[in-house]
Amino acid sequence: MTDRITQIVYRMLAPLVRLLVRMHVTPNGLTTAGLAVNFVAAIVLITGGELGARGDMAYIGWASALILFAGLFDILDGQVARGGGMETTFGGIYDSVVDRYSELIMFLGMCYYLVSHGFFLTSLLSFVAMIGSVMVSYTRARAEGAGLTCKTGIMQRPARIVLIGAAGIVCAASTALTDGYVKIRSGDPLFGDVETIALYAIPIGLVAFFSNVTAIGRLRHCHAQLAGK
Repeated sequence: MTDRITQIVYRMLAPLVRLLVRMHVTPNGLTTAGLAVNFVAAIVLITGGELGARGDMAYIGWASALILFAGLFDILDGQVARGGGMETTFGGIYDSVVDRYSELIMFLGMCYYLVSHGFFLTSLLSFVAMIGSVMVSYTRARAEGAGLTCKTGIMQRPARIVLIGAAGIVCAASTALTDGYVKIRSGDPLFGDVETIALYAIPIGLVAFFSNVTAIGRLRHCHAQLAGK
């Protein structure tokens, strides 16, 4: 299913890719632009941590929109490289390294905002998600360095970016439309009213859990490949 969705996205972006190739936009330039947008997203979150009120999720919403926008560059750089015949060994290395910086910067902004407003559990989940995200990429890189194939798992970078970005926008929109609480069960003392930050925390928790599951699954996949030799 992930592959089918990816192919659909690629077909939708094909006209833009062809335009960028004709404009002589380089893949490394797109990769760098994505990093810059993630920097801005982190600055928005840090600013929200310093100046925003606890119940004001607008900073999360705007930062999440920027995170999704930055993810677009992550798709385009590879497509432009292939479509324009600009694939190079250094370009692949540069893309991988910059992607790790982009993701870590994103999580830095998230953790700063959440800690600043006392969302301790969500900040902890963000930190665990950051660990899992790094290990998913590292496991693949280490495996490919050993001559193995390692692309298994559901929580790869595009899924992480879309889930976190969409969750932030939904959280901000829900907060703007309510008093900062969503009703789960009317009259229930425990689950009656829940802060809208839960709409952000739950997807982050999913990323935290499944990214680490993906990393461990990749490690087992590598072990199986080596055992079969």
